[in-house]
This record gives sequence, structure tokens and C-alpha cells, in this order.
Amino acid sequence: MRRFHDFRFGGLVLAGALGVATAALAHGPTPQKIEATVTIAAAPDKVWAVAGPFAGIAGWNPLIASGTSKGDGTKNGDTRTLTLKNGGVLHESLDEYDGAQRSYSYRLDDPDLKALPVSSYSATLTVTPEGTGSKVAWFGRFYRGDTGNEPPEELSDAAGRAAMKTYFETGLAGLKARVEGGR
Repeated sequence: MRRFHDFRFGGLVLAGALGVATAALAHGPTPQKIEATVTIAAAPDKVWAVAGPFAGIAGWNPLIASGTSKGDGTKNGDTRTLTLKNGGVLHESLDEYDGAQRSYSYRLDDPDLKALPVSSYSATLTVTPEGTGSKVAWFGRFYRGDTGNEPPEELSDAAGRAAMKTYFETGLAGLKARVEGGR
């Protein structure tokens, strides 16, 4: 049983307990953010034709072995299941799709630490005009794989940032190659 001590100062009562200071110093995870961009030498509509289909990411992100979907990928709540080449599986849901603005936002439904060392994420992909070509931006917000106070290194904020950065940058490089290469 804990022992509490009352300390009275001008009518205020302060309760102190053994271990309270330690608990106050501990903190859980903080949201992390990653953004990756690429410029593609093609009109935005041509880039969107490849990047826009929510379920089509397996066709341009080289880290993905295969993908399946439920829905046509243009309605809130449509889902996709992506199997990564590392064996991990991502289950994601579409939150917002705006074909006219060439943008969609989605989120991770179930974490798979083998796929990515993060416990949750939401992301947005946009295609905008950039000079005579296009700029594709992929923005994500996520939490590390272990949300405890002292995560192992492989599930830390740094590991999550590195994995998400690699996933986004490799994907955008694959998109650029696909669109500019005409495959």
C-alpha cells in the first residue's frame, strides 16, 4: 500500500507518493512525420492515371510484391491489402479521395511490424503541376512500432522514420520510373 503525505500550503493540499515523480517523467510516443516528393516529367493527369488508383500502388512501388482491393479505390472506406517483398502485409483504408484535385488520404488498419515498424499511420498522396511536369508529394504521420516508454531500437521513432522514409522515397522513385519510362 502506498503512503501519501499531505503537505498543506495556504489551504492547498499536495499529495506526494513514492514513484509519482518517475511516472511524471515517463512519456509515451509522439507523432512522427515524413514527407517525400518527386518531380516527374509528365503532365499531372498522366501521373495521376498511374498514382491515383488507390489499389494500383503495387504497380509502381517496387517494395510491394502484390496488392488486392475491395471497392474501386475512389470511395471512402475502400480498402487495399498490400503484401510487401519483405513478407509483411499492410491493410489500409481510404479516408478521402478527390480525383479532381488529384489527392487521396488513407490509413493503416492493422499494424504489421514486419512490414513497417510503426503502430499506426495516416498518409496523403497528391499530384500537382510543377513547371511543365508534375510534383508528387507523399506525406505521412505515424507512431513508432512500440508505443511503450522504452521501445527497443528496431521499434523506435528513428526506426519508424527510416522505414517510412524508405517506403515513400522508393515508391516515388518507382512511380517516376513507371511514368517517365512509359511502362
